[in-house]
Amino acid sequence: MQGPAIFLVQLLGPRAPNDSLVELAKWVSSLGYKGVQIPTFRPDLFNLKKAAESKTYCDEIKGLLDSYGLQITELSTHRQGHLVAFNSAYDTLLRGFGPLEYVNDPKGRQEWARSQLMLAAKASGNLGLHGHVTFSGHLMWPFLYPYPPPPAGLVDDAFTELARIWRPILNAFDDQGVDVCFELHPGEDLHDGYTFEMFLEKLNHHPRLNILYDPSHLYLQHMDYVGFIEIYHQRIKAFHVKDAEFIKSPQGGTYGGYQPWGKRPGRFRSPGDGQIDFNSIFSRLTHHDFDRWAVVEWECYLKHAEDGARESVQFVKDHLIQATEMSFDAFMRPKSDLNINRRILNID
Repeated sequence: MQGPAIFLVQLLGPRAPNDSLVELAKWVSSLGYKGVQIPTFRPDLFNLKKAAESKTYCDEIKGLLDSYGLQITELSTHRQGHLVAFNSAYDTLLRGFGPLEYVNDPKGRQEWARSQLMLAAKASGNLGLHGHVTFSGHLMWPFLYPYPPPPAGLVDDAFTELARIWRPILNAFDDQGVDVCFELHPGEDLHDGYTFEMFLEKLNHHPRLNILYDPSHLYLQHMDYVGFIEIYHQRIKAFHVKDAEFIKSPQGGTYGGYQPWGKRPGRFRSPGDGQIDFNSIFSRLTHHDFDRWAVVEWECYLKHAEDGARESVQFVKDHLIQATEMSFDAFMRPKSDLNINRRILNID
């Protein structure tokens, strides 16, 4: 496993040094990070269209980061992926997620988002990346816990449409040799193992359809997030180091009762401050030969981002495991000998 790396999106701001890739690179490098995951919705930070069209631009970006001892772990299209397929119930809330010309044009906004994913495929190829991270979109999310019950076939129809939308995008990434890693996230149609498997089935187990493993979202759904690795390790191609806690409350539960983060029973915490068992996670991922980046996604309702980013470097370093090349009891194990084995088993 490689690391530590950090997702830059939570560090962005309207003013220097948080509005510039070079200033952010300089700062996170000084903290000890070795990689950055780059959001692509702000052309002033990273120009996705230019990266898709120009290998020279990509080489310049890589050279800039390399001068600070940094690599790009993945590009992120979380915001654009959220728009690829969205239920009309969210149209008003999402008007600020795309370009201004699509504020009153939901179909245009979706087409723009889908074209952004196509650009991301080419940009990832030009950068020589192996993975890309994103969201799936949300046709079914308003009906997560429906009353009255939905008509038969609604879920199947939704996932059929979601697969139709994503198939050409996945094929474009396949052409570039890049895995698409969906963050399983409440608010998205892909939010747990069941929904991922439904999507996988609809897409005939597409080889580029993979998972961005973020234990915080699984933990807050009361899932066995370590057991999840055992089931899906072959599809886990990206990893967010993000912590969370769930403090049982007599007033609220999993959905938080519309309360601000500090009053919700479930909330995100800076790595090491929550309840996630990262020792087990790093052990399981290493056991299954996960060789990509451990990327800090800092989100915390309490701690300042700069303190969280600073502390998380050492947190990841302390959890990275150098896998052994030989068994600890190898020195005691005799060489293979059929006669000795038969004697041990008392076989004449």
